[in-house]
Amino acid sequence: YGGLARGLHESAKVIEKHAAQLCVLAEDCDQPDYVKLVKALCAEHSVSLLTVPNAKTLGEWAGLCKIDSEGKARKVTGCSCVVVKDFGEEHEAYNVVLQHVKAN
Repeated sequence: YGGLARGLHESAKVIEKHAAQLCVLAEDCDQPDYVKLVKALCAEHSVSLLTVPNAKTLGEWAGLCKIDSEGKARKVTGCSCVVVKDFGEEHEAYNVVLQHVKAN
């Protein structure tokens, strides 16, 4: 998870440093100013923006949870914004995300 910035503060810093490759925003964020700021920063710095239905899903994807012995996520913490700084090794999932970003 070293290639991610989670939350508004970390995400804004990464975007402003031109180190962001992708930004993911939760649609259920209940703070309009938060959403407005993230969208404006992404537009200003030409960062691709994806949305996901809810913050719990995004939090799980960002590793903000405990994984039990069966491999299921427990105690998931919601997260409204995640920025990808480094995709890591290139593999099929990376290509799927990249194709989706280019299509939208």
